[in-house]
Amino acid sequence: MSISQLRDNTPIKRRHFLSFGVSLTVGTATLFHRPGRVFAAAVEAVQEKPPLWPVTCRDAMLRRSGAADCWSAMTLYGVDGVESDITDECVLPNLYGGDSPFSVGTPEDRSRLRAALEKAGKRITAFCMHNRFDERPEFEVEWCTRVAEAAQDLGVPAIRIDVVPRKIPREEFLTFAVEILRKVMAATEKTGIRFAIENHGNTTNNPEFLDALLSQVGSPRLGLTLDTGNFYWYGHPLSRLYEIYEHFAPRVFHTHCKSINYPAEEREKQRPMGWEYSKYHCPIYQGDIDFGKVLAILKKANYSNDLCIENEMLGRLTAEEAIKTVSQEVTFLRKKQAELA
Repeated sequence: MSISQLRDNTPIKRRHFLSFGVSLTVGTATLFHRPGRVFAAAVEAVQEKPPLWPVTCRDAMLRRSGAADCWSAMTLYGVDGVESDITDECVLPNLYGGDSPFSVGTPEDRSRLRAALEKAGKRITAFCMHNRFDERPEFEVEWCTRVAEAAQDLGVPAIRIDVVPRKIPREEFLTFAVEILRKVMAATEKTGIRFAIENHGNTTNNPEFLDALLSQVGSPRLGLTLDTGNFYWYGHPLSRLYEIYEHFAPRVFHTHCKSINYPAEEREKQRPMGWEYSKYHCPIYQGDIDFGKVLAILKKANYSNDLCIENEMLGRLTAEEAIKTVSQEVTFLRKKQAELA
């Protein structure tokens, strides 16, 4: 079934739409007291291919670890870095534990953050903006420009953005979204930074809306933060998810790795949007989504950023449980990478 045949609940007129520090497990072996064998094992370890992508997490998950500072939390989880929330004032509120909040608003602020990242051996793989484009369009263009300049300076490869209707009716939102994002692309052209729309909510989880938006904006710097779980949350049947992932894979600039464990009889249904999510969302290693398939699709499309874990069930876990759960998710993604031939 093609993308245009996917069912959706969004009242958009269809005629408008176009169709690493990573540690790899090399296996458990019994070492005999034979120098040649030990040497061969060492050579094999050196020749292991590096991972394709760093494994990161949303920085909103860090405090749940109970760690005194964000760097310790990243170490406890075992992640290589984070996607970092950024405020209107260019403050990074979830990078905590220093004498003062981290910011990227000035060159001095960015130098301080760069030094902290280098000291910790971590990275920021995306800034996460929480946009309100139709409520304050002029401010949003200016804010996107400031964040893009900071990303360019710091080597952050992508900016996750919200493109959802808040004020404008959904059936009229496409025209507005195309116009405002063209302005953002023009204002940030010199930076070369890529903007990644997250598929979420009742609009950008519709593949046909995304197709129309990306096509009409017409910029190679506009793509997706592919949230693997949100398309499933929206109601798309499990078997159709991989078609959607493959369709958009060339435009994926960032990811949210997330899953749901629905009852077997519900997985291939077109479910109501958000059906029983609070009951069935789960760690990615327990969910229905086959991440071996997901990573193979991304590899084929030459995806080049991170695998960012977004676990929305941590709020009901203790700190110890959160550390264990996220660490297992990290190990799971690294294992899936190692399995890619």
